[in-house]
Amino acid sequence: MFGNFDFQAILRAWPTLVFEGLAFTLEVTFLAMIGGTLIGTLLAMMRLSSIKLLSRFAGTYVNLLRAVPLVMVIFWFYFMAPYIGAWLIGADRPVRVGAFASALVTFVLFEACYYCEIMRAGIRSIPAGQANAGYALGFSYWQVMGLVILPQAFRNMLPVLLTQTIVLFQDVSLVYIISLPDFVTIATKIAQRDNRLVEMYLFVAVVYFVLCLALSYVVRRLRARLAIIR
Repeated sequence: MFGNFDFQAILRAWPTLVFEGLAFTLEVTFLAMIGGTLIGTLLAMMRLSSIKLLSRFAGTYVNLLRAVPLVMVIFWFYFMAPYIGAWLIGADRPVRVGAFASALVTFVLFEACYYCEIMRAGIRSIPAGQANAGYALGFSYWQVMGLVILPQAFRNMLPVLLTQTIVLFQDVSLVYIISLPDFVTIATKIAQRDNRLVEMYLFVAVVYFVLCLALSYVVRRLRARLAIIR
């Protein structure tokens, strides 16, 4: 298998793989992490709310989406979003939704479920006395959450949030099913074009390994640092 291994094939292809494919993967990962964290935090607050309707809605949403494989969610949303959009605005024809927008919304909504559970654990880790102290000072609920609880919850859960982001980075490769030009998809096209499957897939595997290993090291350092702070 490695008898005719061609390093020159990697040297010729790496600019396209990195500056197009990997850049696209990192862009989707970053945007989905930001959107997923924001929506996940709101879902976590809804799940912890004393309002039964909000709590049950958030719980049902999180449990339902986590029970479905991500690849199926990407597939369904890509084909169903145009018809859902047309139904919402009363259009006669399906709304045009690009593959990138469809994939990004899917990842944001899906990852929000996992970020929700992480943030819910972070909020619960803060002693209730701190919230009560905020209320005693005259803070509203949103002020207590925004100024007292959430900053500490984010600090406590930051290593776990980054760990989930590593999983998200790996999951972005699933966009190949809707032909988006991510790292793996571009590597596959180059491999088929040049008949260099081993070289391309080995390069992709090494890049994923190095990046995930580096992020895992950052997570370990953060855990040690935050453990000292606490």
